[in-house]
Amino acid sequence: MARKEPLLSAFKGGVLRLREDGGPCTDTSPHLASLCQLLECILRKGLRREWSFMPGRRVAASRCPWQGALVSLFPTEPAWGFRRRDYWHWLEQLPTGDSGRPTPLSISIQKAGSCEKARTAQGRGRYFLRLALQGKVLAAAMQQLAQTPRLLEVQHTVGELWGEPLPTGDGQRNGGVINGGVSLFQFYDPVSSILGNEDLLEPFLSLLLVVTEMDFSLDLQNCSFLDESWLLPVCITYETVPCRVLGMVLRYVDGRVFVTEVLPESQVEVDEVVLAGDVLDEINGCSLRNAYSGQAGAMLQKLKGQPLSFRLLRWQWHDGGVYEPLLPYLKVLKEKEPRFQLQRSPRCRGEGESQRLQGGRLLYNLRYLGRTGTGEYSGKEVLDRAIPAVLERHSAAQEVLFDVKEAEVLVQEKTSSKLLCRYPYPTISCVGRCMDSSNLFAFCVAASPESPDGSTFDCLVFASSSEQECEEIIRRIGKGTVCVFRYHHSEIVEYQELLFWSTTCKI
Repeated sequence: MARKEPLLSAFKGGVLRLREDGGPCTDTSPHLASLCQLLECILRKGLRREWSFMPGRRVAASRCPWQGALVSLFPTEPAWGFRRRDYWHWLEQLPTGDSGRPTPLSISIQKAGSCEKARTAQGRGRYFLRLALQGKVLAAAMQQLAQTPRLLEVQHTVGELWGEPLPTGDGQRNGGVINGGVSLFQFYDPVSSILGNEDLLEPFLSLLLVVTEMDFSLDLQNCSFLDESWLLPVCITYETVPCRVLGMVLRYVDGRVFVTEVLPESQVEVDEVVLAGDVLDEINGCSLRNAYSGQAGAMLQKLKGQPLSFRLLRWQWHDGGVYEPLLPYLKVLKEKEPRFQLQRSPRCRGEGESQRLQGGRLLYNLRYLGRTGTGEYSGKEVLDRAIPAVLERHSAAQEVLFDVKEAEVLVQEKTSSKLLCRYPYPTISCVGRCMDSSNLFAFCVAASPESPDGSTFDCLVFASSSEQECEEIIRRIGKGTVCVFRYHHSEIVEYQELLFWSTTCKI
């Protein structure tokens, strides 16, 4: 009597739940990931994965790299010269068929083996399982395994690991069999495995036949994180017209290309698709998995003048939180760029309508908190006193539209669009924001520029909807001013000449 196997019971339940969902199964199906995990557990159960050399029988081989070494025939801890085994290692060795012509199964195996985005045996195995679900060849793969005893019982001999059979002591080759017929490796343990146990393999194949009757509509190109997880990121396609500068700042982290900033008034910002924190996965069909530093820029240079198509992996998952496999990368990214922030929505349609389109220009919806005189002082140090002075008055904030133009700053009343004030850049002496309240910024202007010495100055304080928007406004104003800084109480924490604003990589 066959033993009860909890994994098969759980897999049966997963198949039934997936079938009850109705319609083609997609990547957003709530039961797909758990079904794939159960399937992987079944393929790994009883899989002999590690071997080592231990005191045992000698290998008589003139060309053996470890000639004279003692060899153990039993699994033990990982050791020098042996790789960890996974179910992909027997999948890639399934026979292609007697005719030699490609079959749907062999094509799926070939695609998984040549996938540039899957870097490990785990990733390739998972990619194959997705291909097999979509192509309805999963049951065929298991049936092929059952009909290939050498994969279930005997796999590699020592010589086959180095590409050829071992010679025996008398110089004759025996296919790697050591001293008269003992082989070194087996894939599945017949006692603990499911695939190596005939009584358990049969009900498993029956369940796979049920899966084969189901329809799957999966995004097979979304496979860059299968090395790490069965959870797949949200994947979108961004197409744009040829342009001189796209407006993305990139950072390379462990072979992945992150967008760290979308530059203001750039083509990418206008298109409202790319967000800071997203991963560039492909450019015009070319994978950026395991990219070297500068690879994306080099690819774009070759494609100059051509329409561009990007595959983007969102940092934000379906539930609104951060896509979990990205967390280690984002931690490194934050360490390299402390000012980096994840962007939740395009600036042009941010929360609370932070921007308005007027006459073809983007205006910021801000709150004007007030102004205070600074006397003859107009340097960056006056913001240290002026911003708290305005806040302490607790004056009613006024809703305004803020327009940063090429030569001046305009402030309009929001309801009537009446012009309240305009400040040409030569009248603005400095601009900065408050570190304690990251969405506040201020700038100093000449209050009486018509006077002979222009010695009277005012500080105007505004509140934006986010720190990111605040930074953007400061940067744009700063292009026409002398300097930009941030302050924290009386301590100046950063001073930066705008003409030397540097980033990792801009495209």
